[in-house]
Amino acid sequence: MSAPTLDTPAPALHPEARRRIGVMEGVAHSLTLAKRNLRYVMRTPTTLIDTVIQPVLFLLVFVFLFGGAIAGGWQDYLQSLVPGLMVQITMYASMGTGMALNTDISKGVFDRFRSLPIARSAPLVGAVLGDVIRYVVAVTVLLLLAFVLGFRIQTDPLSALLACVLVVVFGLTLCWLSVLVGMVVASPQAVPGIATAVILPLTFGSNIFADPQTMPRWLEVWTGINPVSYFVDTVRGLMIGGPVTEPLLVSLAAVVACHAVLMPIAIRAYLRRVR
Repeated sequence: MSAPTLDTPAPALHPEARRRIGVMEGVAHSLTLAKRNLRYVMRTPTTLIDTVIQPVLFLLVFVFLFGGAIAGGWQDYLQSLVPGLMVQITMYASMGTGMALNTDISKGVFDRFRSLPIARSAPLVGAVLGDVIRYVVAVTVLLLLAFVLGFRIQTDPLSALLACVLVVVFGLTLCWLSVLVGMVVASPQAVPGIATAVILPLTFGSNIFADPQTMPRWLEVWTGINPVSYFVDTVRGLMIGGPVTEPLLVSLAAVVACHAVLMPIAIRAYLRRVR
């Protein structure tokens, strides 16, 4: 998501821009800028075209092109594939955050923010939180099309809602990886290539598309330690039934670990970039 281009030079520093900002005040600033990003997306829905197209393409291609070969029939494959795709499309949706931030910094948008009396990290956190709508749109489009094709929730509405919330949390976690890539590369065009190189082994080297027991031993070992596989197991358990507790605990541990490592590194890279 990229804000409108600022063609005018950055304004002079606000007299209060250098005062110390408290934690709660910084949170309020971040939420305000998140609302700004949400309003921008609502007014320019064309920025969500890729978020809408990807779930449709992945679902149709894998169900009708590979479903018979992988599972012996696309109807059976649909039930196990949809929860996995919920995780996969959220990962791809998070890639846009780094590219949008890199674009905004290149155009001077963040110079304007820096001149205001707000927390320095607020524009970054606000951009990350504002991209929640991308995950919601991607999951909604996927589930609507899946329901039309015959996918059915086999647990209960509350479990299904929890699965959707977990997927959004997963997207927010991966978002910090996208932010980090966006801060360390020189141009927005370089972000998708690097982010894809990181995300592809995580998605295709997991249990999203095929049973790990059908894979070579080395790849089966990788899928067993890949956190994405645990997210997929959790979402599957919540949507169509199966073990939930163990994969959920591992998934939450992965979320905490990623936030503890990626978030401070990404914020530090951002502050160094806009210094």
